[in-house]
Amino acid sequence: MRVYTVHLRDDRPPVLVPEGFSLGAFLLGPLWFALHCAWIPAAFALAAWLAVDTLTAGGTRLVLDAGLMLLQGLSGHDLRRWSLERRGFTLAEVVRARSANTALERLLDRRRDLCERLLRASLT
Repeated sequence: MRVYTVHLRDDRPPVLVPEGFSLGAFLLGPLWFALHCAWIPAAFALAAWLAVDTLTAGGTRLVLDAGLMLLQGLSGHDLRRWSLERRGFTLAEVVRARSANTALERLLDRRRDLCERLLRASLT
């Protein structure tokens, strides 16, 4: 079972963010942050990669690159939550489920008022 945090803002559909390690952030780094509209973490991650790759060489570069990848993977979802909060989303619920779809179903069972938001978002 995974734990998902649910973030809400105005009439937007809910955003579910899983807890734990992010393989996408680990592998894709700044691109993963940008795809999730986490612009500040994306900029800092890109700056870190550029600094490491221009200021170091050889084994040091490999160790620092691996460290950056691990740090991004460990903190990816937390930085995504932080970015959602900066954009006005609030933490509304915590849901345990096997998948994001099941988590969304459980959320909608608990919060019928969110069904309208999802319906409106899917129609636009």
